[in-house]
Amino acid sequence: MKKAALSVFLGLFATLVAFAADPVVGLWKSVDEEGKTTAAWRIYEKGGLLFGEIVTVPNEREDKLADKCKPSYKDFPVSGDVSKMKVIGTPFIFNLKMKSAGQWADGNIIDPNDGKLYKCKITFHPADGKKYSVDTLEMRGEIGLGIGRSQNWVATNEAEIDALRKLPKTK
Repeated sequence: MKKAALSVFLGLFATLVAFAADPVVGLWKSVDEEGKTTAAWRIYEKGGLLFGEIVTVPNEREDKLADKCKPSYKDFPVSGDVSKMKVIGTPFIFNLKMKSAGQWADGNIIDPNDGKLYKCKITFHPADGKKYSVDTLEMRGEIGLGIGRSQNWVATNEAEIDALRKLPKTK
């Protein structure tokens, strides 16, 4: 009886762990080298792969098109002309595969400001009170052979995103 109960408990525990959200899933602010917020993103998992879409860009209209992008990219997860899609809501981070909890790679990110495609790696760093004062995503874009750059993104929430949406818009 004890063995059966233990077996059921371990099975339930394994199921809960399998369905627990990865720490990269959620809302994040992309921050440039000067500490300025460049966008707010929703990072989500779908079909075992990781995706990310912009939910707002400070000082930009919500209907702005990704007109600097190419019409198509290899393995892009949405059909249609990318250059005619809105910046908001388009999955510019796509097809990352989990390496371990909080580490994803082998996918892509498109910079909608210039249309350039990069290999993408994402690593979650929990707040530790030392190097990372808040939960942080290390976003690494590479052109190949490890050549690229990283940005640290910080966790955000709906209230902060709403405040970003209320900033003055450009024409």
